[in-house]
Amino acid sequence: MHAFDAITAAALLLCLAAAPAAAWDARVERGRALARSECARCHAVGRTGASPLRQAPPFRTLHERYPVDDLAEALTEGIRTGHPSMPEFRFNPDQAEALIAYLKTLER
Repeated sequence: MHAFDAITAAALLLCLAAAPAAAWDARVERGRALARSECARCHAVGRTGASPLRQAPPFRTLHERYPVDDLAEALTEGIRTGHPSMPEFRFNPDQAEALIAYLKTLER
């Protein structure tokens, strides 16, 4: 193999390895934006801070209550809770996947 071919092959491998990470980052960003636009008026959606609505758990603690991967069905079928102040939310599968990806970043 020529040096140019080896460099080209190495660059291609780096690009292929980076593609899933870039897709993951984009999904996380969509989830963060969704959390901010749809959930932040009641929930703390970041790594710090209290929830504006006391009974709404901070997103950074949801993994302590539920396996966040298991929330996909509830997010797409409509989240309903025991307290009357939370509206029912229904997300499409891509939105649910993005929100879960973001929630997973808060577990670390």
